[in-house]
Amino acid sequence: MATSSKSLIVFAWDGVNRNGQSIKGEISATNISEAKNLLRRQGISATKVKKFSKPLFGRGAEKINAADICMISRQIATMLAAGVSLIQTIDMIAQGHSKASMRKMLGEIAGEVKSGNPLSSALRKHPLYFDDLYCDLVETGEQSGALETIYDRIATYKEKSEALKSKIKKAMFYPIAVLVVAFIVTTILLLFVVPQFEEIFSSFGAELPVFTQMVIGMSRFLQDYGVFIAAGIGAAGFLFLRQYKSSKKLRDSLDAKLLKMPIIGEILKKAAIARFTRTLATTFAAGVPLISALQSAAGASGNAVFRDAILFIRKEVAGGTQMNTAMRATAVFPDMVVQMIAIGEESGAVEDMLSKIATIYEREVDDMVDGLTALLEPLIMAVLGVVIGGLIVAMYLPIFEMGNVV
Repeated sequence: MATSSKSLIVFAWDGVNRNGQSIKGEISATNISEAKNLLRRQGISATKVKKFSKPLFGRGAEKINAADICMISRQIATMLAAGVSLIQTIDMIAQGHSKASMRKMLGEIAGEVKSGNPLSSALRKHPLYFDDLYCDLVETGEQSGALETIYDRIATYKEKSEALKSKIKKAMFYPIAVLVVAFIVTTILLLFVVPQFEEIFSSFGAELPVFTQMVIGMSRFLQDYGVFIAAGIGAAGFLFLRQYKSSKKLRDSLDAKLLKMPIIGEILKKAAIARFTRTLATTFAAGVPLISALQSAAGASGNAVFRDAILFIRKEVAGGTQMNTAMRATAVFPDMVVQMIAIGEESGAVEDMLSKIATIYEREVDDMVDGLTALLEPLIMAVLGVVIGGLIVAMYLPIFEMGNVV
């Protein structure tokens, strides 16, 4: 009971198991004596136990991410469904996890639960990893006595959310990464390759082609002012990020502008609708009241335009308006979504209808991202070919012209 109030420390150990084999690993405990006792209970004779020190490089410094939370949610759901007790489940997952930071956090959660505190209360002490929606669903499961069922829905929800987030990142990352590489290659050519050709051309004593002169002019400009340009871009980026973090108005404005972008905007709209309906379906299934469910869905939508629209729906529903009527009034949701919600409300199957909408839009996001990737690949290759190929042609053009004269 007392150990749960103390913070857990990760210890690295070397020892010998029951079969006489030398093994090593890490374990969480409040002190070295407790760590040795825990190892002894596992049948391990410890030869060396010391406080775990994070290496400068390597896996020791790994942080907990959303994928880790998704994975342990599925593990908890599976083990609870198999009849394993909650405390045993958390202890087993903690011992088997590869990240020391995750083992430490799970150890703290297990300590809270062993002290008699609800799991939802223990999770709320780690808000960076378990948001209000997650904790509310767990609390609902505890109160209803169906934690294993709720955890299965939480795990499914997290898996769907992570898959959708991964698709969005793929849609945004691929073209940006290729363009950044193109920019770096072009800069290297202009700074280091073009000046070499310029020295060769200076001995020709003839007027260079206009295209070559343009490229040489760009190279000189970059050599003279490149440092200032880089510093300006860096300062502008830093100021923008600082303003973005501190200004809700700027974030909301950017969210609205992103939705108006061709192709990308449509993907983001469909993703926001998928997140909204998936969150609402999950909270509905858990027995969370509609008003609270809409509040959670607003935070999970991922876009300010949809967040404000959902909060408007929540306000209208709280005043007695049907959800489909409030959704239509926002002018944000497509007619098909509004009609399906209306059918669900009339038939008393809103949860099923929300799940179907989420599945439809998740599939559409998948198809659009795959289509966008297939469209961008040849387009980006063409752009790279024109930019880099153009620089190379500009450098060899005078040589070609000399060959024609000869």
